[in-house]
Amino acid sequence: MKDILEEIMAHKRCEVEAAKQKHSLHALAKLLEEQCHREQLHPILSLSQALRNSDSGIISEFKRKSPSKGWISQNAAPAIIAPAYEKGGATALSVLTDTKYFGGSSEDLRTARSKVNIPILRKDFICDEYQLYEARLWGADAILLIASALERNTCIALARKAKELQLEVLLELHHEREQEYLNEAVDVVGINNRHLGTFHTDTGHSFLLAEQLPRETVRISESGISDAATARELRQKGFQGFLIGELFMRTENPGESLKHFLQQMHV
Repeated sequence: MKDILEEIMAHKRCEVEAAKQKHSLHALAKLLEEQCHREQLHPILSLSQALRNSDSGIISEFKRKSPSKGWISQNAAPAIIAPAYEKGGATALSVLTDTKYFGGSSEDLRTARSKVNIPILRKDFICDEYQLYEARLWGADAILLIASALERNTCIALARKAKELQLEVLLELHHEREQEYLNEAVDVVGINNRHLGTFHTDTGHSFLLAEQLPRETVRISESGISDAATARELRQKGFQGFLIGELFMRTENPGESLKHFLQQMHV
């Protein structure tokens, strides 16, 4: 079975090149400079600080579909769900902007930004600095870098460029060997419990890898967190946050589902 991540990254590189044909990197950089000068950008909200200050650390995800599960909530509206997440107690939001595989868009992120005042992560498959400029212009506060999808030097360069643009960096790890991707520009480390080849999830993966990280690392657990008891246990082991999407998005009211989850966490 071909690793789905390889397929997605190949498509993403083509997608970025096509975007550059419409609007060059230079044009994007100039637009960002102009908007910064005119103070038209939303002030950056720190994801890492929000996680440190939270007693739950839930990063609620807006996700319509996934390669493994298909459509989760095809007609989901960010204008409704984003503020519902904030009202329900989310520490931050994660918004998928990949269209082909996850049914997201830049407009989803822009809409969410206009509706909430908590940090927003652009969840996508970043492979080019062009996407960092996009993220900043769309209103993201942080971006995701997936170690398994990038060469180490590329990942570090992208992290440093993100910092230049005032974006925070969530570095996602799948394997112990990927700890060498850690660098001074990384703000949060996410341990993904999903095997990208098989899609099998095992939250024990978070416990195992977390032991290898420096004590001061702000860490979150991603994928496969289906109950509050697991979140409580992970929190006791030093995790400041959890990225949860499908669990909430499959329900009629994701915001209320989040609220109930938080109540169960604090029982």
